[in-house]
Amino acid sequence: MSLWPKFLAAAGVLTLAACQAPPEPEPVEPPSEPEAVLPTALDLIPAHWDALPGWSSNDPRAALSAFVRSCARWDGRSPDDWLNPQAQWAGRVGEWRTACAAALMTAPEAEAARGFFQSQFTPIRLAALEPESETREERGLLTGYYEPYVDVSETPTARFSQPLRRRPGDLVTVDLGLFEEDLAGRRIVGEVRDGRLVLYKERSEIEEEDAGEVFAWGEPIEVFFLQIQGSGRIVYPDGRQERAAFSAHNGQPYRSIGRELIRRGELEVHAASKQGIEAWLEENGPDATAELFGVNPRYVFFQTQDLTDPELGPAGSSGVALTPMASIAVDTRHHAHGVPVWMSADLPELEGWSGLVIAQDSGGAINGPLRGDFFWGWGETAERRAGTTRVQAQWTAFLPTAVAQRLIDATPPA
Repeated sequence: MSLWPKFLAAAGVLTLAACQAPPEPEPVEPPSEPEAVLPTALDLIPAHWDALPGWSSNDPRAALSAFVRSCARWDGRSPDDWLNPQAQWAGRVGEWRTACAAALMTAPEAEAARGFFQSQFTPIRLAALEPESETREERGLLTGYYEPYVDVSETPTARFSQPLRRRPGDLVTVDLGLFEEDLAGRRIVGEVRDGRLVLYKERSEIEEEDAGEVFAWGEPIEVFFLQIQGSGRIVYPDGRQERAAFSAHNGQPYRSIGRELIRRGELEVHAASKQGIEAWLEENGPDATAELFGVNPRYVFFQTQDLTDPELGPAGSSGVALTPMASIAVDTRHHAHGVPVWMSADLPELEGWSGLVIAQDSGGAINGPLRGDFFWGWGETAERRAGTTRVQAQWTAFLPTAVAQRLIDATPPA
């Protein structure tokens, strides 16, 4: 029995907003046909632990560590705050305090981690609901992203000819939540001209006007895909490494160069991966590369960071360092950061996979109630798997028992 849709409406579950995408990293998404119109809300369905495939043998310690890092982000918030005003089904900050305290006391063994989640949470299966038709979809699109290694130089060369830029001083990010509570977490990007906020420059204009300080130079294809991923580990000729972390983008729409090559008949759908696009660029030369890149007006600016903990990924949009295979990007119009989600999907090289992840990131292309982006980590395996991740996944959220019970109590008698 699903939880009452009227309760979801009263709790503030919103339809997809037609506003500017937030300034978060874009995922690498193998091109395909345009997606269908997405359902507009979540349906929440009580579930049982024994109905979660693989749960009894799963090792959720990585997810437990990721959850603890999310808890730390809530320390300064009022207990009366919604975790996310746009996803009030996830409850208030104070309703997660007990679980956060218990997580810190959990022993570092797989069985103890499973016991922690079972003692503190109730599983709630998620489905995408179209309220007008009451059509319910119980699986949603899952793609993948990773943190690439990118060789760079401090000066331009024939090989390293594409700049990596810091955020320009004239780029303005507006937090819409400061003006409307219902828009908390939503942002728009632009620049001020004649006292008005207007769209920021497109990719071609940024390169022509040399906007933003250049801090390193890389190979064109590698820099372009670094911008798609939103963050990466840059490697200088002397072996020194640091993180090029997402700082901002220019607010322009993201256009897939893979889909453009498919549209032109240059690549088949099955060949439009990063590797396939790279092979096409190498075959066609720098002029074709520059022309194709110009199809995508989106431009990403970076900030450099020390790799203080090489075992963790970059900070997601929630401000928490991402954990390989235990962090996921979600649409914050439907989900709250910090919520554990049990997922089941046939991932690349991991058929029949199930695992626990924490919602800790978001992105401009992650739109919809059951639309996720799976963080694979870094290195060759992560890159290979991320580039081919495009699967259907089942979602089950873990909610503090009091929060879940409130939703269950709101369900009308059958």
